[in-house]
Amino acid sequence: MVGSIEVMNRNLYSNGGVQNGNGLEEKLDELRRLLGKADGDPLRIVGVGAGAWGSVFAALLQDSYGQFREKVQIRIWRRAGKAVDRATAEHLFEVINSREDVLRRLIRRCAYLKYVEARLGDRTLYADEILKDGFCLNMIETPLCPLKVVTNLQEAVWDADIVVNGLPSTETRDVFEEISHYWKERLTVPIIISLAKGIEAALQPVPHIITPTQMINRATGIPMDNILYLGGPNIASEIYNKEYANARICGAEKWRKPVAKFLRQPHFVVWDNSDLVTHEVMGGLKNVYAIGAGMTAALTNESATSKSVYFAHCTSEMIFITHLLAEEPEKLAGPLLADTYVTLLKGRNSWYGQMLAKGELSRDMGENISGKGMIQGVSAVGAFYELLSQSSLSVLHPEENKPVAPVELCPILKTLYKILITR
Repeated sequence: MVGSIEVMNRNLYSNGGVQNGNGLEEKLDELRRLLGKADGDPLRIVGVGAGAWGSVFAALLQDSYGQFREKVQIRIWRRAGKAVDRATAEHLFEVINSREDVLRRLIRRCAYLKYVEARLGDRTLYADEILKDGFCLNMIETPLCPLKVVTNLQEAVWDADIVVNGLPSTETRDVFEEISHYWKERLTVPIIISLAKGIEAALQPVPHIITPTQMINRATGIPMDNILYLGGPNIASEIYNKEYANARICGAEKWRKPVAKFLRQPHFVVWDNSDLVTHEVMGGLKNVYAIGAGMTAALTNESATSKSVYFAHCTSEMIFITHLLAEEPEKLAGPLLADTYVTLLKGRNSWYGQMLAKGELSRDMGENISGKGMIQGVSAVGAFYELLSQSSLSVLHPEENKPVAPVELCPILKTLYKILITR
């Protein structure tokens, strides 16, 4: 019996959950060997950006591998100075007191009192401060494990072996341009895993898209072979609560297969795929059409028929756009459309569309919504519309038998542009 207790104690997660083995140390050792890590030199993994998915991703790694402290170091960077408003602090206090495990953890860490003071209005909490205790500002109701948080970007990334981009696509370029300054003296090339969904439109020398992995490549000079994209049909809070999910990691074979193996867990199955651009285009498009799905749901009183008709039309547009923009895209079915489906059901962009249609939000409130984070679909609507309006990309209209800009065959995108951009 004593031996059983000792084994149990050795197999505790850093946040108190029970570890089930699954060859985690072997997977960690294998990736360390591939990266040429010497004994005593930890594998350094850094998340850049602490939105819901970025925070959950770091917490998943911490839960799995954080016990091997001499072999791996997991940190997350977020900007300092973001204050938690009084209403959010009160909600946070309610969440803490509803979870005995979280309550005990905070008392044990001598951190509970500051949440009492914040609820009373006697203290201001900050987003980076609560993240260290396991609370993401964009996902208050899902407590995570405590995380090592760094607010100095140079300190966070300068020696990182793996960098996870959890930033919105609209911030990716600027932050990685700053990071590039800290990597000028590097002797080794890091692996970058991008979680960002969105695109930019570029019109010169010919109209084309710029995806987040391409932004990172251009900002840092890191070869595309070392830059991967991870996406899939998942909701961050549900994944952390160990609901079954899957994802695809896309990019060059050199790293996507070993990284997929490293990330794979019984409840979070990661497959690998070579078609990077198609997955990133679809990742950006799903946020566009999720806003329309939310509007449809609100305006039709959650009519199943209306929502299914919308789904049929929006996926047709998505497939048309993807085949137009990606070279030799894979068949757009299964996991790619599943990612769209889950985002239409429960993503923040769908929620945003509902709130706009109900009049509970207005466009004047901007795209960064308290408690939700950045609504990526808005900027993506503008980028796709601008790109597909270019006459140089013209296609033959199937009924009028004349060349037209591709956007003329995308009525949902045109309508979303009128509502969200030109208003």
